[in-house]
Amino acid sequence: MTSRSPLPSLRLPRRRSTAPVHPVDAVPPPGRLAVYGMQHVLAFYAGAVVVPILLASAIGLDERQLIHLINADLFTCGIASIVQSVGLGRRIGVRLPLLQGVTFTAVSPMIAIGLAAGGGTEGLTTIYGAVIVAGLVTFFAAPYVARLLRFFPPVVTGTVITVIGLALLPVAATDAVGGAEAPDPGNPLYLALALGTLTVIVLIQRIFRGFLATVAVLAGLVLGTLAAAPFGLVDLHGVAESDWVGVTTPFHFGWPQFSLAAILSMIVVMMITAVETTGDVIATGEIVGKRVGSDDVARALRADGAATTLGGVLNSFPYTCFAENVGLVRLTRVSSRWVVAAAGVFMLLIGLVPKAGALVAAVPHPVLGGAALAMFATVAVVGIQTLSKVDFTDHRNVVVAGSGIGVALFVTVEPDVAQALPQWAQIVLGSGITAGSVVAIGLNLLFFHTGRRRTARSRPAAVPAERAATLDRAEFTDVFGRLFEGPTPVPARVHARGPFDTPAALRAAFQEELFAAPVEEQRELMAHYPDLGGLVTGPDAAGDRAAAPDRDGPGRDVAGDSVAPGVLAVRRDRAGLALLDGDDRAELAGLAAEYRERFGFPLIVCLRDAGDRAALLATARRRLGHPPAQEHAAALVEIAKVAGHRFDDLVR
Repeated sequence: MTSRSPLPSLRLPRRRSTAPVHPVDAVPPPGRLAVYGMQHVLAFYAGAVVVPILLASAIGLDERQLIHLINADLFTCGIASIVQSVGLGRRIGVRLPLLQGVTFTAVSPMIAIGLAAGGGTEGLTTIYGAVIVAGLVTFFAAPYVARLLRFFPPVVTGTVITVIGLALLPVAATDAVGGAEAPDPGNPLYLALALGTLTVIVLIQRIFRGFLATVAVLAGLVLGTLAAAPFGLVDLHGVAESDWVGVTTPFHFGWPQFSLAAILSMIVVMMITAVETTGDVIATGEIVGKRVGSDDVARALRADGAATTLGGVLNSFPYTCFAENVGLVRLTRVSSRWVVAAAGVFMLLIGLVPKAGALVAAVPHPVLGGAALAMFATVAVVGIQTLSKVDFTDHRNVVVAGSGIGVALFVTVEPDVAQALPQWAQIVLGSGITAGSVVAIGLNLLFFHTGRRRTARSRPAAVPAERAATLDRAEFTDVFGRLFEGPTPVPARVHARGPFDTPAALRAAFQEELFAAPVEEQRELMAHYPDLGGLVTGPDAAGDRAAAPDRDGPGRDVAGDSVAPGVLAVRRDRAGLALLDGDDRAELAGLAAEYRERFGFPLIVCLRDAGDRAALLATARRRLGHPPAQEHAAALVEIAKVAGHRFDDLVR
């Protein structure tokens, strides 16, 4: 017998994965990766080295100690940026193009901690003890901190950022007149160098665009230092004496010292920094087109906490995402997180070169002061910009912002006032930044989060536009379910379409999903809206009481329209009903009853747009004569109007 030959096996070609790579995860070619990474380093460099310079000058460190601080700062910045952009495990690092740097928020509190501990290296070790503990607290509390951000609305964050800028301006002014060790306000050379550096920064930002504008501070420092050299103000002995290669060692200045007051002060700083990081994460997510949720914020905050603790060990300071580099991502439109990772590698390498740190340490005080004036004033302006989003017709917001700024400037102008406090409180409240921040946070809690349970007369918290992008599906559905009278899948569908670049785009998505919903779903939603005719005949027809709240949402008016949160439903949304006399009320009730019988759903009217009594009655009569299909569409339009008004009330 002949053996039967086996059938040839058929090999199907492997199907290649066609899933597109998101620009955030794309890796540029090596040449571009290096150029883009160095661009981030240049934009970041000036802001990175200012903090150790200011701190060293304030607490009395010598030049060699300053050089070590600068190198340790850059080295740790590199590690922190790599962790934030690449990620470490599943829970650390947001994996977005975010570069880490020392936060300006910590400058004034660290100076206060260092001076209270005696200055010099003793003060530095006390600072590091507080930094290590605050970093650990931030790391382990990150998921909870992400949920507590509702306690930091724009009135708090704007006040805090404004306070940071204003409280740091005296530090810049001290450097501009020669530094804390030998100030000479009457020296015309110091004045010329400081104002000249500031002028260079302003001119570069005015003349140039794009990347060149982002390195204006660095250019100002370089040109200012060159201008100061002929006058003998640039000492390069430290550069000559420094090694080419050096590694920062853990606890170089001694074992950390732990002070409860210092730790509490630094925890406050990290809470403020958490708000800053959240804003940067959300902004970057919008720029690169990637959804950011509360889990992403938690991962970013864990990276902040880990980097801060590492900073305390490696002789550096608290870390946050650098806003300058967020702006650079927007300018260049280079979204790859691997570019930031490359920048982290470059910073790590620069941190191993003590001569680079020594060169930075040689920048004269007046030049540094001129650059710092520009940077810190810009921080204050960012705070003012944030405060512009606040509703100051609510007097509570005026009290929160005014008291926070007032206390901060009081402590900043008269720092010795802290001596009237117990020793433990001097470190916490001896800094204008922490004092103002504590006041703003405390008053916000007092006015908006304590007291009696919210009723129909109270104002539910509005949602900042940037906060909406961080909500998960359940939170989003719960918050934006307030736009409608009854349960509907519309918010869940809108969430699945996100994130949205602007509040207008989010608003449009709700309208689109409402009109695209199945007819049965639309009819079910219509049935949840109150019957206008039945309500005008009730005891509250004239609008003498607030409408009942729905799920702690905005107060509802009788036609399903929303009231400005916390305002009675009268005299604005019910104005048309309040003007109706008895005959008009009876006619409207009859029209509404006939309407429901004809179409099978209530007469829905958006009272904010209904006009006066005559217009309201005319609308009801006209709609009664519409064909069913047309009136179905008209009812949807009214629901959309109501949802639009509620959206404007809800989203800030």
